[in-house]
Amino acid sequence: MATAGKVIKCKAAVAWEAGKPLSIEEVEVAPPQAMEVRVKILYTALCHTDVYFWEAKGQTPVFPRILGHEAGGIVESVGEGVTELAPGDHVLPVFTGECKECAHCKSEESNMCDLLRINVDRGVMIGDGKSRFSIKGQPIFHFVGTSTFSEYTVIHVGCLAKINPEAPLDKVCVLSCGISTGLGATLNVAKPVKGSTVAIFGLGAVGLAAMEGARLAGASRIIGVDLNPAKYEQAKKFGCTDFVNPKDHNKPVQEVLIEMTNGGVDRSVECTGNVNAMISAFECVHDGWGVAVLVGVPHKEDQFKTHPMNFLNEKTLKGTFFGNYKPRTDLPNVVEMYMKKELEVEKFITHSVPFSEINTAFDLMLKGEGLRCIMRMED
Repeated sequence: MATAGKVIKCKAAVAWEAGKPLSIEEVEVAPPQAMEVRVKILYTALCHTDVYFWEAKGQTPVFPRILGHEAGGIVESVGEGVTELAPGDHVLPVFTGECKECAHCKSEESNMCDLLRINVDRGVMIGDGKSRFSIKGQPIFHFVGTSTFSEYTVIHVGCLAKINPEAPLDKVCVLSCGISTGLGATLNVAKPVKGSTVAIFGLGAVGLAAMEGARLAGASRIIGVDLNPAKYEQAKKFGCTDFVNPKDHNKPVQEVLIEMTNGGVDRSVECTGNVNAMISAFECVHDGWGVAVLVGVPHKEDQFKTHPMNFLNEKTLKGTFFGNYKPRTDLPNVVEMYMKKELEVEKFITHSVPFSEINTAFDLMLKGEGLRCIMRMED
């Protein structure tokens, strides 16, 4: 393209400080360096992780910063050494990567790349320790290697999944983070068999994606567990057959579920990050074969406490990161699930606004309204 090798000036939503509305600014985006790709973002979505690091209440504040990590775009230009991608390719940026060279990438069991695993504190490119964004000479920090709240962004090649160019980016962009995380937690880690009973703790977007995975796997009973009774109606679209609100009972929810299911559920997936919900998700599975999978990220001071007999009684506890999907290898196949109409992505998209109204998307999420808000980069 004509812009290859040149600085591009474009619009980006900049977070100047914690908790303050994002500001649409003209930024300069430098050309990609070795093993980097500059991507024209067409659609981006808002995820709770963006809001969490924008609020910066529980972690190191890194500002000014361009947030955003759920998106779809087209390759504008590539840096030295990039052979897998070319200008015009359709891609999904991913907050974690796949170098294809480390022990994790070469293992069939892991997706936790040594080189490109998520790093929430780093605000620069790993190649030279510098930012590719600036405003009037002032560097603007990156976010989890993606920074998709910009019309153009620079990303390491290992954090880009090349996808079917026929796939609508305004739909499949949501597969680059939360939806795949929940879906994969069920399909790749919990692995319920047809006819299973599955409990899903937390019915936000990730939990509903886990529920979608249970539906696709053929679970005969899918129990949603959430403190908000309004979530049940929406969850029915994802296969929810029963709903349990822990506040409606005067005993631990794991005991409620064990009674409901004659001994416990076959599989459970926890998507809240609340350590008590994690313990309940583990303790509610059936002895002998039950498997619980933890997806939610706990508070750093949390401790998981349960009686060792639960393990000796052959209950299994697992954790997962990004649904155990390898970004470059596996994400294109998740997109194909959508293209074959096996996976219904539209159910997760509840709002759509132009990029210039990005703060509206933040307001919707802070109010707990909807699941995913898609932002169109070109008004």
